[in-house]
Amino acid sequence: MEMERVPGSVLPRPLIAALAGCAVLGGALMLLPPDRPSSAPAPAPGPAARAELAVSAGVPAALPDLAALIGDREAYVRTHPRDGQAWAQLGSAYVERGRRTADAADFPRAERALRTSMRARPGQNAEALGGLAALANARRDFPAARKWGEAALRQAPKRWTSYPALLDAYTGLGDYKAARHTLERLQGLRSGTGVPAVMARAAGVYRDEGRREDAQAALADAAARAATPAEQAERLRQGGELAWERGEPADALRHFDSARRLDPELWAARAGQGRALAALGRTEESVSAYRAALANQPSPQYALELGELYESLGRSEEARVAYGVLRARVEKERAGGVDGELLLGRFEADHGDARSAVRRLQAEWARQPGLDVADALGWALHRAGRSEEALGWARRATDKEHGGEVRSALYAYHRGMIERQLGLTGPARRHLEEALRISPYFSPLAVPAAKEALGTLGEP
Repeated sequence: MEMERVPGSVLPRPLIAALAGCAVLGGALMLLPPDRPSSAPAPAPGPAARAELAVSAGVPAALPDLAALIGDREAYVRTHPRDGQAWAQLGSAYVERGRRTADAADFPRAERALRTSMRARPGQNAEALGGLAALANARRDFPAARKWGEAALRQAPKRWTSYPALLDAYTGLGDYKAARHTLERLQGLRSGTGVPAVMARAAGVYRDEGRREDAQAALADAAARAATPAEQAERLRQGGELAWERGEPADALRHFDSARRLDPELWAARAGQGRALAALGRTEESVSAYRAALANQPSPQYALELGELYESLGRSEEARVAYGVLRARVEKERAGGVDGELLLGRFEADHGDARSAVRRLQAEWARQPGLDVADALGWALHRAGRSEEALGWARRATDKEHGGEVRSALYAYHRGMIERQLGLTGPARRHLEEALRISPYFSPLAVPAAKEALGTLGEP
């Protein structure tokens, strides 16, 4: 049943169909509108209409537009409670807003809306299935994301928006062969040819395969072809993250600055500025950037990074406060269904109870065995005094035969320090040098530790 429209609140379907091919992936997904040719020019869309277009094709939407769409859809479903498409749009909008603001309270709202959509349209409802997959990814529940993503793909295998959430799920589960196969299927679709979101998804797979130059080129193309400022800002932010991983903070800062000019409320780019500014020695500017990001998008990851920056500057009391924020945010997100065990395990390994970290990360590995979990578990075992066990996990995170093709300075550092503890001098030197070669700035605490360890190892 085609959904009735609130007058003046959203785009007419002909315009949506004409524009949908230009839209790309953001955090939450789905809901491609019907293909119907436009018969006449339409007026410029308003905020709710822009966000509907974005959510329908998975484009990153500006926060004010998302708020307008959510208000519009909430009002609409109160008078049209059996409209499954409207509920799916509302649920996907909640996911996107929750992801953008780090407010996990939006995730239970999203789940209720998406399950209501499934009840209203119990047969073919790839839109709601895709929304549930995006929600599960936002909660770091990759087994559920795989289940919903595969169901969406079975219902709509020729629609490119059925694929991105499944790619995230496979990556989170450490199934890199499935991720590569899924990307190949996505790239083979005519509907995905030239879509910036497909380029961005390809960049993620290339990065995981250690093909950083290919990843950067794909993101540059995606940013150049972006249809909206919010979309272009997100692609530039992702390019900044890649530059940061390569150890190029000045280039990373240029990307983050450009992203912020396009979308001042992209707080992930503000946190990226903090990371790059710290590497460039502009520490007070870095602290200000992190504080702004944390105030507007209170991610526990930002709290961890800010705390470690404070610690590196000898500001231990401020570090303690930041770590308290981290713990509080993890607990608050847990109430919204978010799995924070990986981040909490990493934090406990370095700043708290390493044995507790081992227990958390062993359970996390049993549930969703990604490379980041393998690396974190190996490091926690080492910090708990179990370095012989730790080495196997560090190898899993860094050896190609296990899928460990990501060029990560942190992974190499962890392996080198574990090998040093075990008296494996040559491999330890090689991996610590590799960590600093990949990025001499990867951590304000670990970089000095790596340099000091190399000094004790001496020359070959």
